[in-house]
Parts: sequence; structure tokens; C-alpha cells
Amino acid sequence: MSDESIAAQKLKETFPEAVEEVTTFRGETAVVVRREALLDVSRFLKEDPDLAFDFLSLACAVDYLPREPRFEMVYQLYSTRYRHRLRVKTRLPSDDATVESVTSLWPTADWHEREAYDLMGIQIQHHPDLRRILLPPDWLGHPLRKDYPLRGPDRAA
Repeated sequence: MSDESIAAQKLKETFPEAVEEVTTFRGETAVVVRREALLDVSRFLKEDPDLAFDFLSLACAVDYLPREPRFEMVYQLYSTRYRHRLRVKTRLPSDDATVESVTSLWPTADWHEREAYDLMGIQIQHHPDLRRILLPPDWLGHPLRKDYPLRGPDRAA
């Protein structure tokens, strides 16, 4: 069993109600967790001495229109101590695309979460500085959403 699979198994044992799905593709393990448990699961992954996921290398949002829940927030975690990776995902419905910030655990999430907010419209609760990062403050809409007009917000598609 790989280190990533061991981490997923430990999560299933510790948070049985929070883990919705575990998949492995091409040797990489992904764990889907309930949105309400994301911060607790993340804290566990970071602080458990057998796992020690001390580095968040990426946080991003994905739009799966027309599927519901429409969005996923994806977190790529890495343990510098054990040199293993884990992908953690949480699904967000289109009418409530809100997730708790993980910047209190991994400061690198700051800019990643701002990008998800700016380009996809994901609301990040308790983020220390949630504002647009790539687009001007008066920009209309979120250009990485699949329903965003191809020619921009003020032109017909």
C-alpha cells in the first residue's frame, strides 16, 4: 500500500462521515471530503505526525458545468518529511460556492484561494485578504467559469 493510500485509509478511519470518495489514478490518490469537514481534515493531515502534510503546493477551483455540485476546490498536499503527496477535494454547489480558507494551516493558500475567488467566483470564508488578484476590482464576472461569455462580460457571444 502506498503512503498516499495509507493517508486516505487513516482519514477514512478518523473521519468516516467526512470522506465521500477515495480514488487512485496513475499512482496518485485523491480524497473527496465534505465541505463542512475540510478544515478539520486539513488540520489532521498537517498535524498528524505519521502524515505531516506540511506544504500546500496548489489550491484551485474546477467548474464541472452542468454537473451538480458544479464546482470542486482541489488541494495538492505534500509532506517534506515523508516525501509523499495527497490530493484533497471538496465539492461546492452552484448556488452556494463557499468554502473555508485553509490559510491558517498553509499560508501558501493565500494567493491560490484569491485566484479561485477572482477567476471562478468561489467565496472563501475567513480569508485574511479576499480581493481580486489578477483582474481589476470593477471586472464583471469570473472568466474561468464555463458559462462566461467568450467575448467578455459586455459583448454578445
